[in-house]
Amino acid sequence: MTTSASLIFNPNAGQNGPVEDLVTIREVLEPKINLDIRPSYKGVSTAELTHQAIKEGAQMILIAGGDGTISSAVEALIGTDIPIGIIPRGTVNAFAKALNIPTNVKAACEAILLGRPHRVDTATCNGKPMIVLIGIGLEPETIAHSSRRLKKQFGMLSFVLAGIKELRQFNTFETWVETENETINLQAVAVTIANTAAPTSLLAHGPANVIPDDGLLDVTIFAPSNRKNAFFGAYHLLRSGFTDDATNRGDIQYLKAKNVKVKTKPLQKVSLDGDPIEATSVEISCIPHSLNILLPALDNFTFE
Repeated sequence: MTTSASLIFNPNAGQNGPVEDLVTIREVLEPKINLDIRPSYKGVSTAELTHQAIKEGAQMILIAGGDGTISSAVEALIGTDIPIGIIPRGTVNAFAKALNIPTNVKAACEAILLGRPHRVDTATCNGKPMIVLIGIGLEPETIAHSSRRLKKQFGMLSFVLAGIKELRQFNTFETWVETENETINLQAVAVTIANTAAPTSLLAHGPANVIPDDGLLDVTIFAPSNRKNAFFGAYHLLRSGFTDDATNRGDIQYLKAKNVKVKTKPLQKVSLDGDPIEATSVEISCIPHSLNILLPALDNFTFE
């Protein structure tokens, strides 16, 4: 029996043309899956398109877009058993990379056809869905100074370059990080709370391996005392993301928790799954095993 699926497609995402990517998606998937293609457009969010697809009885939801598109669409899918296929079309694709989903459109479609359902965590931040991470301080400043042109041309490298520039500014703030077990108060340049994190999600890797299905949030507090230590600390965080060895520096604190509250003084910019949000403080709660994602069918596949 042929499966049917609703394809939530963001034509504005990605570095390739939407027509080219859609042709590839149809060539790979349509021999096996009846696609109901639902492109997003001005005035209609991917969340609305997903809610409508579910209301009309979608057997499967496929999401083609970047982290922001996926984060918006899964709002309707959290806590359901509906299989979800991810086709990364963004600049960073942090969620896909964290889950070992290919970032090439054709390979991602092939992985959907062969994939196995696996339940991963999500979270809420001030009531909004969160799949990747929330950044406070350095990360949203970095995103704000990475132009769309540079992101399309250089991808993740544009964020690295912007991050180096922001580190030279060395802007610190006082922060209070509260969990169900403790409260930390110190001067920092960045606070990151991650549900998932790709190796390139620099500021999320104090604890190294951020596990997508452990029912916990990973908190990294980057608190260097000067510019020199900031650059050394950033290097250690980058290395941690690729080696899975936790950092061992006094100016990088990290912890795991189910619930996290963060306040800052003065107020800082906040980014949620790569997009800016307005917030005077943030409250994040993990929702364990709440998304049913189709993941590559690798032998002995597991998150560690």
